[in-house]
Amino acid sequence: MSTTRVANQPHDWREGRRLRAWALRQQGWTVRAIAAALGVSPGAVSQWLARATEGGDPALRRHRPPGRPPKLSTQQRAQLPSLLARGAEAFGFPGQIWTTARVAAVIAREFGVRYHRAHVSRLLRSLRWTVQQPIQRATQRDEAAIAQWYQTRWPAIKRGPRPKAAPSSG
Repeated sequence: MSTTRVANQPHDWREGRRLRAWALRQQGWTVRAIAAALGVSPGAVSQWLARATEGGDPALRRHRPPGRPPKLSTQQRAQLPSLLARGAEAFGFPGQIWTTARVAAVIAREFGVRYHRAHVSRLLRSLRWTVQQPIQRATQRDEAAIAQWYQTRWPAIKRGPRPKAAPSSG
């Protein structure tokens, strides 16, 4: 079964209700009668009819919510995964780990767009990329010495349960 929508059909029930109100008004119904028939307030019907009077059916159709347009174009967003796939070292970072700060720096360098690290995280999630946090360890770390310390010294200094003393009077 196809999920394509015919151009004249409403997108959802709210849009259908607005279009039905406009059709009823053109048939000569009053605002109160339309509101009662559709189960909405007369004020809502009045607003819909004012929009339809100015712009016709398209004014009653569903619109994208307003908001700031994205800084990166669709084409730039599509390029981002291939840029990141080249690795962090290709952009002069030590190691192959991507952090939000590094990705923000690459976006600024490649596209001239500055993003906050928190927004870069949302951007990466929308692209289905996960952010990696580096584990900071000393370069002088000796794993064998640490394991020996845990076996020999740690049991002696580890605090165990305290022995029960005589009952306290306080």
